[in-house]
Amino acid sequence: MPTVLIADDERNIRATIARALRLEGYATLEAEDGAEALKRLEDGEVDLVILDLQMPSLDGLGLLEKMAERGHKVPALVLTAHGSIEKAVRAIRLGAFDFIEKPPAVERILQAAANALRLGRLEEENRRLAEEAGLGVEMLGSSPVMMTLGETIRRVAPTDAGVLLLGENGTGKELVARAIHAASPRGNRPLVTVNCAAIPETLFESELFGHARGAFTGATEARRGKFQQADGGSLFLDEVGDVPLLLQPKMLRALESGEVERVGGRSIERVNARVIAATNRDLESQVKAGRFREDLYYRLLVVPIRVPPLRERREDVPLLARHFLEAACRRNRIRPKRIAPGAMAVLERHRWPGNVRELRNAMGRIAILVPEEEVREEHLRFLSGVGTLPDPDGGQSGETSKTEQTSGSSSGPSVAFEKGDLASELYRFERNLILQVLERNRWRMSRAARELGLERSHLYKKLKALGIERQPSD
Repeated sequence: MPTVLIADDERNIRATIARALRLEGYATLEAEDGAEALKRLEDGEVDLVILDLQMPSLDGLGLLEKMAERGHKVPALVLTAHGSIEKAVRAIRLGAFDFIEKPPAVERILQAAANALRLGRLEEENRRLAEEAGLGVEMLGSSPVMMTLGETIRRVAPTDAGVLLLGENGTGKELVARAIHAASPRGNRPLVTVNCAAIPETLFESELFGHARGAFTGATEARRGKFQQADGGSLFLDEVGDVPLLLQPKMLRALESGEVERVGGRSIERVNARVIAATNRDLESQVKAGRFREDLYYRLLVVPIRVPPLRERREDVPLLARHFLEAACRRNRIRPKRIAPGAMAVLERHRWPGNVRELRNAMGRIAILVPEEEVREEHLRFLSGVGTLPDPDGGQSGETSKTEQTSGSSSGPSVAFEKGDLASELYRFERNLILQVLERNRWRMSRAARELGLERSHLYKKLKALGIERQPSD
């Protein structure tokens, strides 16, 4: 149930608004001036503030200023009997969602409150998703390689040059793309993201370039593609090495001329989108093998930027670990935890093959499964395959001991090399390992992908390549 704080020095107005909100299912708090309202905000969670401009002690504009200073990201509705364009503009700039003249109509208040809360939920969800994905525009780290990366971003961002981000999975290539877009003149326009590895080949052309109505079965209406959606902004092509070979000429044309044609369309559309691409593949080898067009490769390779793996910036691990642990505790409504010096040393020594994504997931797991307020060395044994964290579902959390990993069970990988060629041994090892992780996570694909350090789409591709299908239970 959303909580609405009503700040007004007129008791009757407070009572009228509060009564109407309670009838609609809201919880209400009241304050007779801005100072009391600020204290209410500090004391508990408030989802919406309805405030009067003219109040003793601290007026409405002063309250909005204090809310901004103290980081209270709460939507606000401003009431006033002395409305003016100047005050309305100032209130909106300070974060007010709407400006309502007194005496307010109850229906107007209820509609404005519903709209403000809906927007607040969307913004909070966007922040939460970005935080979970390790996104945003702030890149954490003061290591030399990160300082160099930051300087490169500052040089590239103001231009319209295409960028190709190179780096291992989990290094934060999408974060770099967002930072480039945010610092560019296009920063107030959309950044449209496409995971090329996650789009079925049959839908790829429609997804990127859109389709006309009736272009194929199910196309009941015309649809804009990602290129059109990014017009005026930026288009981030993640895992660009997975673009189907047959569609690469059309993508090249879009990059070179800014012209796209919808599936089933009869006209050319011009778009102005800056393209930022990313890959963890060796595209030069792909070109030599005939799986990626050379002209497209060089068209993407205007400004190559290498995103370093975490093992090359170990001095950033403490900052990142504390950040991810704090975020995970806040997201899951858990009391904050601290990392003991010995545990931090373990984190700094670990190689982090899954890079920043692996560190973020490890901190999320620790936030939930470690009951103490201090994270100690024994809580981190799972990083080396020794020991486990308790699993809320019962049993073990997903890590097995070295003894289990080398015991040669039928469902787990065996480290003993059997007679045969290396390729077949690697195939068998990878297949058994993935099966083991899937069974341990009860075929929950998201959890299995996180444990393996893979994108969920990559895991599905692995299952197809390795011929893994879930067998129906008896």
